[in-house]
Amino acid sequence: MILWGFVSLIPGLTPLSEPPLVTPVNWLAWASVPGVLLYGAASVMMFLLHRKRPSAMLISLITAYALLAEAMIAGMSQHNWHLSWWEWHLLLTLAFVFVAYSAYLQFRREGSSAGLFDSVTLAATVARIQRDYDQALEEMVEHVRRGEPLAATRLSGKFRLNEGQAAVLDRAGEALANERELSERLGALVAVSAQTRIGLPENELLATSLERVRQAYGDVKIGLVADGRTEIGSREYEFPDGNPVRRDHLLAFPLTVKGRLAGVLEVPVGRTNQDEALAATLAGQLSISLENARLYQELHTLFHQYMSPDVAHALLADPGQAALGGELRELTALFADLKGFTTFSERVTPGEIVEMLNRYHTAAVPCILNNGGTIVQFVGDALLALFNAPAAQAGHAKAACRAALDMQRAASEVAEEMAWKRVDDVEWPTFRVGVNTGPALVGNIGSPELRGFNAMGDCVNVAARLQGVAEPGTVVIGETTLKQLGQGVTVNPLGRLSLKGKEELVAAYVLTEMP
Repeated sequence: MILWGFVSLIPGLTPLSEPPLVTPVNWLAWASVPGVLLYGAASVMMFLLHRKRPSAMLISLITAYALLAEAMIAGMSQHNWHLSWWEWHLLLTLAFVFVAYSAYLQFRREGSSAGLFDSVTLAATVARIQRDYDQALEEMVEHVRRGEPLAATRLSGKFRLNEGQAAVLDRAGEALANERELSERLGALVAVSAQTRIGLPENELLATSLERVRQAYGDVKIGLVADGRTEIGSREYEFPDGNPVRRDHLLAFPLTVKGRLAGVLEVPVGRTNQDEALAATLAGQLSISLENARLYQELHTLFHQYMSPDVAHALLADPGQAALGGELRELTALFADLKGFTTFSERVTPGEIVEMLNRYHTAAVPCILNNGGTIVQFVGDALLALFNAPAAQAGHAKAACRAALDMQRAASEVAEEMAWKRVDDVEWPTFRVGVNTGPALVGNIGSPELRGFNAMGDCVNVAARLQGVAEPGTVVIGETTLKQLGQGVTVNPLGRLSLKGKEELVAAYVLTEMP
C-alpha cells in the first residue's frame, strides 16, 4: 500500500500522478462491475461457511469484502478522482485493519498464530486437517497406552502448537500415563481378589495371578518357603520385623499364611510412595489368596473325604444347616454290607481286612455318588446312603436302584480280580443291598460339640432289614420303591416277609435288571 501511494502521488513518476481525464471512461466503469460481483459472491460464500463453522474471522472477512466492494463502487463514477481515490484506499485500509484486528483477538485467545485462518478453509482442506489431527491423536493415545513419554515436541508440528502448549501437552500426557498405570495396578488387585474366591489349586492360582500382575507391575516374581528358606533365584530373603526389603532396583514383600512367613513377592522399585503402597497392598492380597487356597485344599482333604460332597457343599454354602434339627422328607435309603465279613476277619490279618474294605468301598462309593446319592455313614463293613437328601433329587428311587446294581457289578469285578491273587482258601465277602422308599426325618443329629447328618424313620429301618434278608450279590427292594420304578424293570417276588421290628408283613422283591 505504501508503494502504491508513491507511484500514484509523486508527480511525474507514473501516469497515475497526472490529472484525471475530464471525460470519464465508460468502459473503465463497467470493468469494475465484475469486481463488485466477485466481492459480493465471496461475501456470500463466507457467510455460508460461517453458518457451518461460526467464527469471528469469517465475520471480519465478510465485512472486509463488503468494504472492498464499496471501494470498487466509489471509483466507478470518476467525477472526482482525488476524492474517490482517497475513499477507495480508506475503505481498503479499513477492510484489512478489521481482518488484522480479528486475527489479533484470536491470537490473544489461542496464544498462537497457528490456525488463525482455519475457519476459512474449504471442506476438503478441513477433512485433510481433521485426518492429520486424528493421526496425531492416535499417536498420542498409543504413547499413553504403552506407558511411554508423550514426546509432545514430535506432535507439536502436527497440532501446530507453540512451546508453552507443547509443554502443557507433555505434562498432560505424563498425567494420563500415570493415571493409566494406576488404573492397571488397581485392576490387577481386583483380578487377584477375584481369584481368591475361585478355589483354584495353589500353583494354578499363583501362575494365573502372576500373569495378570506382570501386565501392571512389570517383572514380578514370587518365591515360596522351601526347606525353611525363602529364595528367588540366588537371592534369599528374611523379614525379621515384617517390613519390606530393598535390594538395588527390587523391593521384596513378605507373603504370610496364618501370621507365618510363607513366601516373598519381588517387584521393581516404584517411582513414588504410591507405587510402593500399591505393591504392599498386592502382597497382602496375594497372602490372602495363598492362605485361602491352602485352606480350601485342607477343607477338601479333611472335609469332603469324610462326608458326601453334597453335604459338604451344602454346609460350606450355608453353615446354618449344621444346626441341630431336621425335617420330614420322602427319600430312598440304600443299606449295604458284606456277607461273610466276620468269617473273613477271623482268618486274615488286620491289614488284609483294611485292604479288602478299601477295595470294596473304592469300587462302591463312586456308584452311589455318580447317581446322586449321599453316603451318611460307614459302620464297619456296612454303609448307608440316602437319595433325595440333603439335596432334592427327581427320580430318587430309580437312582438308588441303579446305584445298587452298579455296586454289585463293581464288587463282582473286585472279587474276580482278587480271586487269582489269593494264596489261601479264604473267600472274600460279598455285598448284599437293601433299598426302600418312604418318609424319614433327616437332619443334623448329635450334640452341640459333635453332630452328624443322618436319617431316622421306618423307611430306613425297613431298608436295613431288606438288606439283612438279601442273598450275597443281590439287591432287595421294597414295594414302595418298586412302584416308583415304572415299566421295564425285572424283579423276582419274595412274597410278604416278616421283618424284625415290623408288625405287618412287608412285600419284598429281588431286583435283577432295569433300563
